[in-house]
Amino acid sequence: MVISANDLKVKGVSILDSMLNTLDEVLISVRGKNKYVVVDMERYEYLRECELEQAIRETKEDMKNGNYDTKSVEEHIQELENAIRD
Repeated sequence: MVISANDLKVKGVSILDSMLNTLDEVLISVRGKNKYVVVDMERYEYLRECELEQAIRETKEDMKNGNYDTKSVEEHIQELENAIRD
């Protein structure tokens, strides 16, 4: 379901509460284009957990395939500083 930013401005967050009682997410459009997504906190936490689990899977796959570097702390800091300058 999509609501306009103007509807949100006029009706306030209560419109989001009522919509999220029956929907997983609400899109907010600005000047006719979908710009934001609102979800309740429970759904946000679930999506965030999924994102973190995917990051762990990717990291394990990188480790399994040898796609990583072993460096000292000093080498890593130097690499970060060089990246900032470039």
